[in-house]
Amino acid sequence: MRILLVEDHVELSRWLAKALRDAHLTVECAMNGADADALLHTQEYALVILDLTLPKMDGLDVLKRMRARGSKTPVLILTARGGLHDRVQGLNLGADDYMAKPFELEELEARVKALLRRSQGNEAVTLTCGALSFDTVTRLFSYDAASFSLTPREHAVLEALITRRGQAVSKEKLFDEVFALDDEANLDAIEIYIHRLRKKLEAVSAGSVAITTLRGIGYLLEVR
Repeated sequence: MRILLVEDHVELSRWLAKALRDAHLTVECAMNGADADALLHTQEYALVILDLTLPKMDGLDVLKRMRARGSKTPVLILTARGGLHDRVQGLNLGADDYMAKPFELEELEARVKALLRRSQGNEAVTLTCGALSFDTVTRLFSYDAASFSLTPREHAVLEALITRRGQAVSKEKLFDEVFALDDEANLDAIEIYIHRLRKKLEAVSAGSVAITTLRGIGYLLEVR
């Protein structure tokens, strides 16, 4: 899942981005409010982590403009402005959660995962497709209760498919969720990861869980 991290403190932004990528998320970063507003106007994200005290445009204004455009993307405000007035104002403007700095990374990751589960309509802790399981809390895959090892990009593709199990997912949608804007990749890269995932699924499931190509539509994770 692709998320936007809006944080102007360079070291904190890098540290947070790495932690979120280690949790199998695709992260794009914006260092000021104007850049964040421009990205949110043209790109789709599963979640926004938003600081408030930003150069060029305050975080609350970024949030206002998002909601005025009709965006329902979940927003987690992460800021040093932790007073009651700021918290109430942020939530009233449409933020879904609010955390004050300093914060514990473990708690932030838990809140991010909870927001992502709710936004995808997956309140269940574990998603399954046959014997393939995805734990939405630990964000780990397993097959028949055994660990299922994946690279970060393979993980992102398979997560996008299992969260929409029973539905076809277009190549364009997979690309948007797997790659950040600054990644050097093209649309055909998705075919490489689909090929690798098929081989891994075949090895553990003997073909009982497979990724089917629907020409002109996309890819479907299904039980055969």
